[in-house]
Amino acid sequence: MRANVTVVRLGHRQQRDKRITSHLGLTARAMGASHFVLCGDNDPSVLATLNDVTNNFGGDFTSEHQSKPMGWLKRFSKGEGRIVHLTMYGESYDSVTSSIPIDEPIAVVVGGAKVPGDIYKLADYNISVGNQPHSEVAALALFMGEMMGGVAGQENFPNARLEVQGHPSGKVVIDHSDGSPTSQ
Repeated sequence: MRANVTVVRLGHRQQRDKRITSHLGLTARAMGASHFVLCGDNDPSVLATLNDVTNNFGGDFTSEHQSKPMGWLKRFSKGEGRIVHLTMYGESYDSVTSSIPIDEPIAVVVGGAKVPGDIYKLADYNISVGNQPHSEVAALALFMGEMMGGVAGQENFPNARLEVQGHPSGKVVIDHSDGSPTSQ
């Protein structure tokens, strides 16, 4: 049984965070999350990128913008599942992650510029992937790898139009819309 994970990106700033937020969404998808919630500035280009990748590479990944993240998280915690907050100030992820139940949905909160203090109280788990400043993308990838039991991105996603096959010295991409491999 795999966990049903939603990744919640707090505090997105459209002009400054577009690339890092896109990478968070792509990492969430590749590592097995089912949903991505963008909070902060409404940025249709980030959501379009995630939608395009899902359309091309398959899977059932969805994304949305939420203008009121605390309301969304409070509703989630009261009726749907558990909240995991990735932070430098929490308990070590490798000692806590295995104790998180996967029989109910999980919202993984990844902060932005400034995380409201209420998040620490609302979260069921405040988890640290290292206690030094580092990329939130790296923290999400490490946590998701532990949570999902490995790298989900090495599986084929259902309904993929494009499929990348590992190759020792080049690129092999199969386009299922015409069935032909493309090598580079």
